[in-house]
Amino acid sequence: MQWRRHITGLAFSFVFVVSYFTNKFVLSVLKFTYPTLFQGWQTFIGAVLLLLSGKLGWVEMSRITRSAALSWLPGSLLFVGNIYAGSRALSRTDIPFFFTLQNSSHVVSYIILKVVQREQKAQWLKFISLCLMLLSAINLPFYDPQFDHTGYLWAVGHLFCVGAYRVFQVRYKPSNLSDLEQQCINYLFSVLLLAIAAHPTGDLMGALEFPSLQSHTFHCGCCASALLGFLLLLATVKLKSGFSLEHLEAWIFLSKVTAMSLSPFIFYMDINAPALVCVVVSHAAEALLVYSERESQS
Repeated sequence: MQWRRHITGLAFSFVFVVSYFTNKFVLSVLKFTYPTLFQGWQTFIGAVLLLLSGKLGWVEMSRITRSAALSWLPGSLLFVGNIYAGSRALSRTDIPFFFTLQNSSHVVSYIILKVVQREQKAQWLKFISLCLMLLSAINLPFYDPQFDHTGYLWAVGHLFCVGAYRVFQVRYKPSNLSDLEQQCINYLFSVLLLAIAAHPTGDLMGALEFPSLQSHTFHCGCCASALLGFLLLLATVKLKSGFSLEHLEAWIFLSKVTAMSLSPFIFYMDINAPALVCVVVSHAAEALLVYSERESQS
């Protein structure tokens, strides 16, 4: 029924917005900038909750074979790069700017698919939208009043991982792995890799000296971020399983617009007119991309 679509989409949008706000609060307001530990904690809790949900029969998960897990490891490596670089970038950039840069991941996906699928036909609406996204992302650093060189470098790494992961997930996923099983492998691989990297990166020692380590606000923020990440996974899989990919992309777009609209009321932001134009153009281009994908499927 139509009303069920809206309820599922609204639930996804709510969890999406609150999840990003919670992560931004821990990373920027509380200044817990130790991504190996922060993302390691999130993926560890996500893995525990996902495996527990599978055992209890709340979600459908089959036994993951060794060959299937090994074939998915490149995707897991891209997933770790995605969450690690994304955490670094989000801690240093405002949410509207972060999403504007993240939109360029569609350009990365397009280029990879062009290389892989040489026979792929050009879609002018899609091409125009991608050009607008890329131009917005390129111009944004010149107008950002709080430009942070390191934050933008991490954002570039993040968008490359997101774009490559999107292609890998669609074209190279094993047929015997569901979305939840893929994410379970991602979680377990992330926990292992981030735990190994915690000491060499200095995050472990830095976290031990973190001023708010004993703060209830910090504990609540970390627990909420891990739980919300898991709920966002379930909401995404639910939305994706019941509806088309274009429907999911439309809800992601609406969720990002909602988060950007509300973020100035939650977090301090310094934004000027040219930077705002970059944000608006990028997301107008994203709306055009969603429309072009829908037209191509009709």
